[in-house]
Amino acid sequence: MKFCLTILLALLGMSINAQDLEEISKEVTEEGIALYRSEMASWYGTDIVKENYRNMENIGGYFSYLDDVPKCIFFSKQNKVVATVSFPTNYNPANAKIDLSERDFTSVEQDYFTIRQKALARISNDTIFKQYNNTNFNLVPIIKQDSKKVYVLTGPSVNNVVVFGNDYLLTFNNNNEIRNVEKLHKGIIVHDITNINKDSNASGVHSHVLDNWQQITPTDICTLMLYQNLTGWETYTTVSKKYASIWNHKSNRAFVMTTEAFKKIANYQLEKNKKAENKNTQDSKK
Repeated sequence: MKFCLTILLALLGMSINAQDLEEISKEVTEEGIALYRSEMASWYGTDIVKENYRNMENIGGYFSYLDDVPKCIFFSKQNKVVATVSFPTNYNPANAKIDLSERDFTSVEQDYFTIRQKALARISNDTIFKQYNNTNFNLVPIIKQDSKKVYVLTGPSVNNVVVFGNDYLLTFNNNNEIRNVEKLHKGIIVHDITNINKDSNASGVHSHVLDNWQQITPTDICTLMLYQNLTGWETYTTVSKKYASIWNHKSNRAFVMTTEAFKKIANYQLEKNKKAENKNTQDSKK
């Protein structure tokens, strides 16, 4: 509570409207959680289908989407749905429902399939996309009433690392044609979590330098939520020229503030710590 109050007081003193910052925080949080829900369905859906579907060589790909409940769809090389896995909100695989009936895509699924395949083709032909050793691209299509997007995340293919960056966003028009392709980070950030400290104050940080993505990205939030059990990070901070963003695990929310406000908070905390240290030193001499 004290931390949030300090942030609020700092924001009120900044030139950027606090309401605008609140809106940025809300939008990026919602988008990040949507990515996380899709990726969780894909993670567990892949395991379930491998256990139950006997013709994996016929699989052409998969994608996940939210349809009241999270669903993971696997389609054949003939572009027919061959497996549908539906999850409860807690993603417990034991409670998931799997349907191995072959069928056509629904109209909604056809849109997801189309933009996913067009994004996949663009990745193969556009030099903006960089491949790194021991990583794979994960495509996450997100369709809302007013937008169609495919996020491309880089995931590790080895243990004990968490990868941020080397992520991209493809936006589409209503005709499912690619309108724009952009990078969300300048490069790739790899955290080795082999000996990570998982105490209650565990945290991490990286910087943002691209002008269009000064705040924490939805892909950052998705990654933080996916790997929370491995990292133990209670907070994570991204810092840029314009914004500092703090992800709070307990509230599952991003707080975006100006970098100026962030510096004020940091200086305030530093002074507070110094006073506490001096008091402890004086008390020990008595």
